[in-house]
Amino acid sequence: MTTKLSGDEISRYQKDGVVAPITVMSASDASELRHRLESAESSFPQIIGPEKRNNAHYVLACLDEIVHREEILDAVACLIGPDIVLTNTVLFIKEPNSLHHVTYHQDATYMGLEPQNSLTAWIALTESTCENGCVRMIQGSHLLEVQQHIDTFGEDNILTRGQQIENVDEKHALDIELEPGQMSLHHARTIHGSRPNKTNERRIGIALQSFAHPSTRQVHGQDYALLVRGCDDYGNFTKGPRPNAEVDLANVVFRDRVNNRLSEILYAGAEKQRGY
Repeated sequence: MTTKLSGDEISRYQKDGVVAPITVMSASDASELRHRLESAESSFPQIIGPEKRNNAHYVLACLDEIVHREEILDAVACLIGPDIVLTNTVLFIKEPNSLHHVTYHQDATYMGLEPQNSLTAWIALTESTCENGCVRMIQGSHLLEVQQHIDTFGEDNILTRGQQIENVDEKHALDIELEPGQMSLHHARTIHGSRPNKTNERRIGIALQSFAHPSTRQVHGQDYALLVRGCDDYGNFTKGPRPNAEVDLANVVFRDRVNNRLSEILYAGAEKQRGY
């Protein structure tokens, strides 16, 4: 399967700050990866869960396979070039009939990456629909500077700070509905959010956040990264290990250290801090 973006798709990304849907695996592959992820959740809840959702790719082989999947990287390379690092991953799982949601925000706000031209790949392991809380993007908003965000720490807000941009004009809003095995790509400044899951099934998505060129600098704090394709001649990030087992317990301490560093970046200047 080849997933090199067409000229039209590249133009859409440059114009809208988002392109979707992009098929990067079969529905059966997505189902198998979902099964492996949920098996790890069930067997190791102290390692994988709502407050252990970040950077599980250092521990779980199924997520490591997604991070290095050629179909995903082929598409990303069309937008940022052949040399690619990945700084973090986040599991975005909405349980059935839950109130969990994501307020409108821009990824670039607290990431501390310069320049702000990294991107996020959002991978669907289940259907992602309007009914179960798919991502909603504001097309063209990546052309704006980073907007003012207000920390709410809302109980049902999945974001770290519950950060939100107020009074977002939804005139150019686009619901990113995906089938299992499809993904969207969005720019670090694209305004986006999502609504609650009103269905009786889980909605499972994985955000590979952020893909960047190795010349990108971490200007706030010190983050880890994986070189997932090409070469890194800059050394701006501390490199992390890949798992050597389906669930690599030897990497848990490292993953926790990475998440502690990430929290220092994401919560810099915040009045309080949550467990994720």
